[in-house]
Amino acid sequence: MPRGAHDPHDTSRISPTAHYTGAVWLRNGLSHPALGTREGALLYRASDRLIRAVAQLTRGPTLEQMLLARHRIIDQLLVDAIERDGVAQVVEIAGGLSARGLRFVRRYPGLRYVEGDLPGMVKRKRAALERIGEPLAGHTVATLNALEDDGPRSLAAVAGPLLDKARPTAIITEGLLNYFSREQVLAMLARFARFLAGFPGGVYLADLHLDAETLRHLGARMFVPVLQWIARGKIHLHFTDDAEAAAAIAAQGFDQVTLHRPKDWASRVAAPKPRGPDVVRILEARVGAR
Repeated sequence: MPRGAHDPHDTSRISPTAHYTGAVWLRNGLSHPALGTREGALLYRASDRLIRAVAQLTRGPTLEQMLLARHRIIDQLLVDAIERDGVAQVVEIAGGLSARGLRFVRRYPGLRYVEGDLPGMVKRKRAALERIGEPLAGHTVATLNALEDDGPRSLAAVAGPLLDKARPTAIITEGLLNYFSREQVLAMLARFARFLAGFPGGVYLADLHLDAETLRHLGARMFVPVLQWIARGKIHLHFTDDAEAAAAIAAQGFDQVTLHRPKDWASRVAAPKPRGPDVVRILEARVGAR
């Protein structure tokens, strides 16, 4: 588990993956310079040649390509949820140095956006937003721990008082689930489903890596140790295939579960053309009315 990003006992440090993904978002016009870090730029440069070599050897996508496809598909699913389904408030957990909250409150005035993270990241994110100098109503960054069922840092305690119970709501986690065990992930999913059930329609957006897809393809197998090196922690693969994943997620309290393949979104999102296997799925899990 990367220290500082996902370990509930170490909240002072920011994980290398947060710095790395922050660099990717910034390089591709999805962020603001205030959210970039020196650590992220250095880590990107240090790992880029190795990552590209693995992708070329295996004829698969680069890590950057996978991250961009994932990020932009989640963006588009959130746009659809807002414009089609009336989602008016969002809780993004462990968003790190992503500028999604900033981008969406600029795009949708009146949208309520709560970012929940561990204290080290919250401090840095707040400082970055202050440097940007654009205070936006409805955009909150607060300390939150997705592993806690109750207590002052739990989802219910932190986000609950900030949201309107009469408005459809979305929860987002990106790049989070694979750092936890299956038991922790199932408990987290059940926690999210219970929380969303308190609103007149809710959707959870996330990403998953499936065991069968990862083990079937050489490139995906080779990327696992690369990711673990960047993250300085173990990567967990929780489900064998789409059917097992959908059934397990639905069993935690979701009424409708869809697992999107990035290649199916190639014509809808501005991401590098997909190459090689789809080793990631984008999860769209719904509770209540649509």
